[in-house]
Amino acid sequence: MVGRERERELRSGWTGGGPALAGGAVCVCLALAGCSGSGQGASVQGAGGGDPVAVLHRAADRLVAAGSAKARTAMQMASGGTRVTIRGEGVYDFEERLGQLKVRLPQDPAGTSEHRPITELLAPGALFMKNRGAGVPDDKWVRVETDSLSDGNLVTGGATDPFAAAEVLRGTRTATFVGRTELAGTEVRHYRGTADLARAARGASAGNRKALAAAAQGFATAQVPFDAYLDDQGRIRKVRHRFSFANGQEDGTGIVDVASTTLLYDFGAAVRVRLPEDQDIYAGKIAAEPGERGVDGKD
Repeated sequence: MVGRERERELRSGWTGGGPALAGGAVCVCLALAGCSGSGQGASVQGAGGGDPVAVLHRAADRLVAAGSAKARTAMQMASGGTRVTIRGEGVYDFEERLGQLKVRLPQDPAGTSEHRPITELLAPGALFMKNRGAGVPDDKWVRVETDSLSDGNLVTGGATDPFAAAEVLRGTRTATFVGRTELAGTEVRHYRGTADLARAARGASAGNRKALAAAAQGFATAQVPFDAYLDDQGRIRKVRHRFSFANGQEDGTGIVDVASTTLLYDFGAAVRVRLPEDQDIYAGKIAAEPGERGVDGKD
């Protein structure tokens, strides 16, 4: 699949409204924080769409049926009184499990440094980052094996992989229907609940199974509170997860709280993702940012 272009013109009928820890060390986010049952496409019936837990368990499958979508992400991190927000925007192909996001980092606390956007390519089992900086040549990509990450790439790149975000809901243990509301001009159902990452891993697709299992072990707790907003076809329009993990301090103190939000819209959008060739992947040492440790790039 490396180097291969994926371009899909999906069904026009599906329309809608409109930090890194690389092996525990790339740490984009922490450095900035100063770390310091119907057929496919059928409508979900009823005011609440049926049993909330069952509806949320199949939300990821509804996205696969939709084919693709545009995505916006926001990741807010709070640690030691410091709060930062990292934003991303791009597209995702739920059938091929391929996506591309442009992630924008916040300014330095003094407001004097403007970070270049990081281009991220999402693929089963891998995260590719360009403009990672910290000694990586401009024409090279950093590749990270997502199942080697203690957070399973739910936090690593400053954006949660949209399909991984959906598959977390496969681990829903408790959920309630809050009510109907409107999101960007679309009627949606609001659900609130808690998912278990270990359970989500057992029900996840092959590409996310190991990564979610790693997150279940790596986070401070495997229990993930969430708010999810689904349209009448059962597709996720917005999902917000709240994760907690230790920031790696030697004394074991310092929990980082993360609120990760994924917005999906324009279902059926064309997606074109070209994964890097082997020669385009950086294999050297990645210099550490303040608060980070260096890491080796991987082929």
